[in-house]
Amino acid sequence: MICLWCYREIIPEITWSNLFQLYKPKPICLDCENELELLQGERCRKCSRQTNKEICSDCLWWDDNGALDTIEFNYSLFAYNTMMQNMIAKWKYRGDYILGELFKTYMVEAFNKKFANLKKDVIAVPIPLSNARMKERGFNQANLLAEFLPVIRADILLRKDGEKQSKKNRMERILTDNPFFIQQTINKPVLLVDDIYTTGTTLRHAATLLKENGCPAVYAITLVRG
Repeated sequence: MICLWCYREIIPEITWSNLFQLYKPKPICLDCENELELLQGERCRKCSRQTNKEICSDCLWWDDNGALDTIEFNYSLFAYNTMMQNMIAKWKYRGDYILGELFKTYMVEAFNKKFANLKKDVIAVPIPLSNARMKERGFNQANLLAEFLPVIRADILLRKDGEKQSKKNRMERILTDNPFFIQQTINKPVLLVDDIYTTGTTLRHAATLLKENGCPAVYAITLVRG
């Protein structure tokens, strides 16, 4: 197997734990994997921001403006360090679709760790791209991440065309109008899926719309905590 990032051959390490079972290595070599920063230690229980406080200042702000705080919690996997920024840029903005496979094992492990108790009922809903962004990129990175999860996926949200979120500052993101509309009601819990959690506005807009249309609870899983 070849590392999808550096293209070097991956030589699997044989241990007693994997010697007698079917073992499929991750499509990333150990050197590249070590440059990624998995979120560990203390973090905000609502948004996964690394902090020694139970709830961070960002989430307290949302609590004070409770009309939009419609997410039970978000769980993120990685910090947005230099290696991850480079990976996201090549995958998301330069159209290297296959790089998404790097994150499959991590997404499954995170789901089993934080959401396994919801497996029978929850539906994964990826954050959609606008038609313009979809034509520009060729694929929706959130949809690919959602496909990795061992639950039913439903593309019930659509996104209006508009200015890229990456071009907006923090306050402009928070104050933006809801960019989504919904195609049907839903009466099951939803796990929103996206690549990057920055201010949390995008997820909260989606969650607000879902709850207005029958969803009893909304959770989120994101690859990166920005």
